[in-house]
Amino acid sequence: MKIFIATKNQKKLIELTRILIPFGFEVLSEKDLDSPLEEIEETGTTFRENALLKAKAGLRRTGYISVADDSGICVDYLNGAPGIFSARYSGGNDEDNNDKLLNELKGVPAQNRGAHYTAAIACVFPDGREFTVEGKCYGKIAFERQAGNGGFGYDPLFISEKGPFSQLTAEEKDSISHRGQALRLFKEELKKYI
Repeated sequence: MKIFIATKNQKKLIELTRILIPFGFEVLSEKDLDSPLEEIEETGTTFRENALLKAKAGLRRTGYISVADDSGICVDYLNGAPGIFSARYSGGNDEDNNDKLLNELKGVPAQNRGAHYTAAIACVFPDGREFTVEGKCYGKIAFERQAGNGGFGYDPLFISEKGPFSQLTAEEKDSISHRGQALRLFKEELKKYI
């Protein structure tokens, strides 16, 4: 079965593909198109709404079942920020986002640095059916970037129950991550629609 992953983020594409292929899907992405995907304005107020916007754009473009993810980090001390604005928190790249988050938490003690990652995955079908699922991974924000070159985004700052995301293997991260959880839910939900 062909499924189109509607994302421009190559790191997310790699992670989603790595998790979806063992489920038996033929995964298609922007590289399989004759021109780039349109930029989608994320006007939703939740991760689920933004994921649906992107998945619907993928369906319009390809006609295939389309899947999209919207994810981010929510910091308790910052009342859930950066949340849905995680990718554009600083207006710069991942490094700039990490710098801004560390600056926002300067002087905040360990017990108040709780956070969670959220990933919403939306799936839309050519016949109009759709669903979303959501996964979360709880942890805390470190006082400085952690060693390791795994992951992306805020992973150098996020410490999970298994340790810093930047130090986990892909398999370790998939077993507990927000996206790994969401994709397992996605697989189970998809069975109801096929």
